[in-house]
Amino acid sequence: QVQLVESGGGSVQVGGSLRLSCAASGFPFSMSDLNWYRQTPGKERELVASINRAGISTNIPDSVKGRFIISRDNAMNTLYLQMNDLKPEDTAAYYCNAIYWRGISTLAYWGQGTQVTVSS
Repeated sequence: QVQLVESGGGSVQVGGSLRLSCAASGFPFSMSDLNWYRQTPGKERELVASINRAGISTNIPDSVKGRFIISRDNAMNTLYLQMNDLKPEDTAAYYCNAIYWRGISTLAYWGQGTQVTVSS
């Protein structure tokens, strides 16, 4: 059974930091590319960070570049998102996502999300 369980969300003031975690099980974690997305009501999910299987290559969009850091621990099957200098516009539900290529098939897995609220 595939599981992605996010944790670490909460309420924080502007300029604060949070570290999100995503514990994975039930699929080949170390062979999967991983992403963090966020979503606010009425809007599409927005990609905020990506990391490749080895954890060597990352992609951070300009909207959060310099503030968000993605990392992974393949031994612990865990994905992280360090969020610094948080702003009110970072308020959203944050989701971890895993992409696993099995042969010619692409499998995508999602967590249930964790809420981050940034207040001034």
